[in-house]
Amino acid sequence: MSIDDTRIEGIGITSRKVREKLIAELQRQGITDQQVLNALLTVPRHLFVSDALAHRAYENTSLPISYNQTISQPYIVALMTSSVLLDAGTLKKTLEIGTGSGYQTAILAQFSNRVYTLERIKGLQDSARQLLEQLHLKNIVYSHRDGVDGWAEEAPFDAILVTAAAWSNVMVETLKTQLKTGGRLVIPFGPPNNQQLHLITRKQQDAWEDRVIARVRFVPVLSGISMS
Repeated sequence: MSIDDTRIEGIGITSRKVREKLIAELQRQGITDQQVLNALLTVPRHLFVSDALAHRAYENTSLPISYNQTISQPYIVALMTSSVLLDAGTLKKTLEIGTGSGYQTAILAQFSNRVYTLERIKGLQDSARQLLEQLHLKNIVYSHRDGVDGWAEEAPFDAILVTAAAWSNVMVETLKTQLKTGGRLVIPFGPPNNQQLHLITRKQQDAWEDRVIARVRFVPVLSGISMS
């Protein structure tokens, strides 16, 4: 599912030239997947932040959004996306835990037949859903629920991507069982000052490979749901 670039071409902070500068920086940091780079070039990050921060949308940094959450650094978005892809081509079913601003959702929608995205904060997901629908991304399924348990009734998934830091091995083990054989889970894990980004691949029915791919800093996964 692609976004029509003519809808987002503009001047100043939203110009293609500014976005191309970000892409060049990501390439210098080791992001080589051209499809992922093209997705970050095309998806309009400035629409996923407040007007007050729009001038910083194409900086390679995380930014605050509503409900004390953040939109992830473009490098981390690119790294996580390329890690779940790993030359897999188009994914059939992808699970995203933590819709947040919807930016990572929009990136994943470029590579998956169906993205299942869940969010515990209703107001946050409602805002993201409105924007994603305005961008005509129609291959996304939304759910307001606790992300700790994943989305078992829609499993197995080709890929699972978690956009907050897990603190419980129970959550990790639960999500591992929701992968299909050959599927990949990308999940940050650990306390705020010692988080690592893990790439977990289900090699066989009861065999997984776990590899640390980066040190990161994410907001923690919280249990329960919020109706606000």
